[in-house]
Amino acid sequence: MFITEIFKSIQGEGTRAGLPCIFVRLTGCNLRCTWCDTTYAFHGGKRMSVDEVAARVDELSGRSGETTGADAAVPLVEITGGEPLLQEEVYPLAERLLAAGYTVMIETSGEHYVGKLPKEVIKIVDVKCPDSGEADTFEMRNLAAVGSEDEVKFVISSRRDYEFAREFTRQHDLARRVKQVLFSPVFEDPETGTAWVVQPNRVEPFRFPGVPGPR
Repeated sequence: MFITEIFKSIQGEGTRAGLPCIFVRLTGCNLRCTWCDTTYAFHGGKRMSVDEVAARVDELSGRSGETTGADAAVPLVEITGGEPLLQEEVYPLAERLLAAGYTVMIETSGEHYVGKLPKEVIKIVDVKCPDSGEADTFEMRNLAAVGSEDEVKFVISSRRDYEFAREFTRQHDLARRVKQVLFSPVFEDPETGTAWVVQPNRVEPFRFPGVPGPR
């Protein structure tokens, strides 16, 4: 598989925000969202085997000897991209990390079917809003493939995006399907939208165009 980077940082999104996490960023994405902050992962990358990726995760997590990933200093691993589901090796990688005892998350654009992943993988599934430039790419089968430990995320850059996300959430009863529905604003001005991007939706920390996410 092709890997852009593997690094240790603090999880900045979702219900596990604030926890130490190992990030495995796979290379390549077929979408071009207007607000994307990881365009450097579109191309290139380093070819690595599942064994090599797992060994690097062990090194960064502090796992050693006979200990499991659950006992490591950093037991949380996120597989991200790019779009990680473009590479078939992601499935054996997820299985390998789960078998080692890690808590494994995967963040995906929502365009690809997540039902092939092991059930134990925590799925963070995007639904692309109208002003992302990639509307109507969501794989509807994912609604049946997500469960009570998974999360659905909408990146919101306009009032139109917010209205779409709110209606999609209501229409498909997402609050009952998944652990959390996440609204992630990307406004130029952090005060924009605060009057209407409110509970019962969980609001993510503001992201700003041109500013990379947590590293």
